[in-house]
Amino acid sequence: MQRIRKAAVLGSGVMGASIAAHLANVGIETLLLDIVPRELLPEEAARGLTLSSKEVRNRLANAGKARLLKTKPSPLYDPAVLDLITTGNFEDDLARLKDVDWIIEVVVERLDVKRDLLARVEANWREGTIVSTNTSGISIEAMVEGRNEAFQAHFLGTHFFNPPRYLKLLEIIPHPRTKPEIIDGMRAFAQRRLGKGVVVAKDTPNFIANRIGTYGLLITAQAMQHYGLGVDEVDEITGTAMGRPKSATFRTLDVVGLDTFVHVAQNVYDHVSDSSERDVFRVPDAFLRMVEAGMIGEKSGEGFYKKVKQDGKSEILALDIETLTYRPQRRLSSPALAQGKGKDLATRLKLLLFGQDKASQFAWEITKKTLLYAAQKVGEIADDITAIDQAMRWGFGWELGPFELWDTLGVNTVAERMKKEGEVLPDWVEALLAEEHPSFYRLEGARRTFYLGGRYVEENVPKERLSLKWLKDSGKKIAGNSGASLIDLGDGVLCLEFHSTGNALGVDTNQMAEQAFRLLETDFDGLVIGNQGKNFSAGANLMLMLMEAQDENWDEIDLLVRQFQRFTMRIKTTEKPIVAAPFGMTLGGGYEVAAAASRMQLAAETYMGLVETGVGLIPGGGGTKELLIRFMERLPEGSKADPLPFVSQVFETIALAKVSTSAHDALRLGYARSTDGITIDQDRLLYDAKQEVLHLLEKGYIPRKPQKVRVLGEAGYAALSLGVYSMQNQGLITEHDAKIAHKLAFVLTGGRVPKGTLVDEQYLLDLEREAFLSLIGEPKTQMRMQHMLAKGKPLRN
Repeated sequence: MQRIRKAAVLGSGVMGASIAAHLANVGIETLLLDIVPRELLPEEAARGLTLSSKEVRNRLANAGKARLLKTKPSPLYDPAVLDLITTGNFEDDLARLKDVDWIIEVVVERLDVKRDLLARVEANWREGTIVSTNTSGISIEAMVEGRNEAFQAHFLGTHFFNPPRYLKLLEIIPHPRTKPEIIDGMRAFAQRRLGKGVVVAKDTPNFIANRIGTYGLLITAQAMQHYGLGVDEVDEITGTAMGRPKSATFRTLDVVGLDTFVHVAQNVYDHVSDSSERDVFRVPDAFLRMVEAGMIGEKSGEGFYKKVKQDGKSEILALDIETLTYRPQRRLSSPALAQGKGKDLATRLKLLLFGQDKASQFAWEITKKTLLYAAQKVGEIADDITAIDQAMRWGFGWELGPFELWDTLGVNTVAERMKKEGEVLPDWVEALLAEEHPSFYRLEGARRTFYLGGRYVEENVPKERLSLKWLKDSGKKIAGNSGASLIDLGDGVLCLEFHSTGNALGVDTNQMAEQAFRLLETDFDGLVIGNQGKNFSAGANLMLMLMEAQDENWDEIDLLVRQFQRFTMRIKTTEKPIVAAPFGMTLGGGYEVAAAASRMQLAAETYMGLVETGVGLIPGGGGTKELLIRFMERLPEGSKADPLPFVSQVFETIALAKVSTSAHDALRLGYARSTDGITIDQDRLLYDAKQEVLHLLEKGYIPRKPQKVRVLGEAGYAALSLGVYSMQNQGLITEHDAKIAHKLAFVLTGGRVPKGTLVDEQYLLDLEREAFLSLIGEPKTQMRMQHMLAKGKPLRN
């Protein structure tokens, strides 16, 4: 792996500053440089500054750094990492490049500008330093032409996708003279340290993801016109129904910016030699008229969609692409789409693509062309199919890459239909069809192979990237039901995987957990609680709880809460180490499960919180107790410090339903401990969690016992209640908010006991359960629950 301790980013625009932010996120000292302004701003002149003032000369880089604090979603794991970014300019600070290990050029997408800057970099370059460009499609070889041999050997393309913190893809693009060890070292560094999914692309226009993605967007626009559909109707088809992001086609273009898309498409048009391919990349006239009119998307306030206010209500209008005027959105009537709702992806795709209605015909047309184009480009833009599939999943958010999609639909089925419609398949696909059981991928044991040059070769997947699907398909599943499964991870480590809808926790989860505890007693040395869904878990099954409450099944609710509390306490006190691997949304009961584990191994992108107050409840499965314990641990043994500020912080965190914006933020909020680990590359999260189990065993794991907690009692309750009354009197919270807050305060302070009383965990769990049962019987709480289920947002009543 390449050793990089310091880096320099040349260019402090949106992309440059965001790359610098992500480098700082992972602890790399970063120098952020930009050009020197030619003129003073009026406010600078008013302060007596001149063009020679350092503050003026560094203005652009300083502004880029400052903008990171305001950008949403935040490019920073923690605002404190900004201290790792220093600023400067191209005229005064290029000599400082001799001190860095990696230089990343991120200036305007013009070959002449990039070449001029690289010539200046070369004059200040220390041999051995990696130099890369973050171009989205300009030739890497042309860019480095004229530089010395050693410089060229250390030069390559590193195409980050925007925003760099959140989009996994990094395309590495070598040119013919890039050293192979530089390619390998940067690939390993980007995967392990930056958490990137790396594909090596060939130095062709727009590389891999933008080449396939731009093609797909343009044929979608052509098909829209052919089938007489509107942009909103196309988005209804090309979003989650097809395994693509919710933003689908035209909402995505509004986010990216139509001007940016036109530039990317034009780059292919200008540089491909095949006339039929070039014609596809000709930008539609309507798109050019939109750019000319400034209708470029979110950054201009209007694009394919426009948000307007009418009669005090917001409405999002859709663009009529012919007239460039806006109209109310239309719903597409499609039996194929309707039949696929709620089905798994493979079923949805087959119902849609093999249906007979207009939506099906449209979806098949764009899918067919995309699959054929991807197949034609194998060998030209990438060495094999895996790079193309990974690029589309990691860069464009597709659930399946083109060849994974082809396999899912049936290789023969798709090929035969293509041929019936007069399409010509590439020779290598015809060779694949001659196989006895043709497929682009095959699973052999827990490893995947893919078709390449007439044979199947093993996919180059690092051993750290465990796939639960592959393990289950290879016979490692021990037990399972509709909500969870138990999987053998090897080395004596078991995995409890959630896989219900939304990974909601219910009776079926508890049943699998009980079986896991039994296996820990007899057959396994440790347990990982983790999965590879979209989120770790958003908590308990809210719909089930609401239905029981509306039916007034209080004994059933009491039993469910007791069972869940027993589940979390079993996790906490079992004889074997248990490591939770949270990622994404880890909310409510999801957090309660993770917090009970011996350790948490968090993905960097973990959004963790106790959010029950948003539905009129308080945490009832041990979350209130666990967060209280975490904060009370901050008081040194025997300390005479007042614990009220610590308890007040817990109260505020739960009452306001605070959710972390990253794993680092979870540490700041107190949800995670300093002993918990953080994994940047989410694909290796389960591996790291498993390694932590083995590490705890190697050290000699000592089982944890239920703790005693010193509570504030009635005096503390009075203090917290005073704050609640004050907020209610000021109109900051509703009467029902106040009721919830008083219940929470009662639990956190230990109820009606004297200050300083030692209570055990079960005592606090009983208080939690009583408060939960009391609140779920309230009509206003049930209204909040119903509103959340229907609208996906909290109700203030």
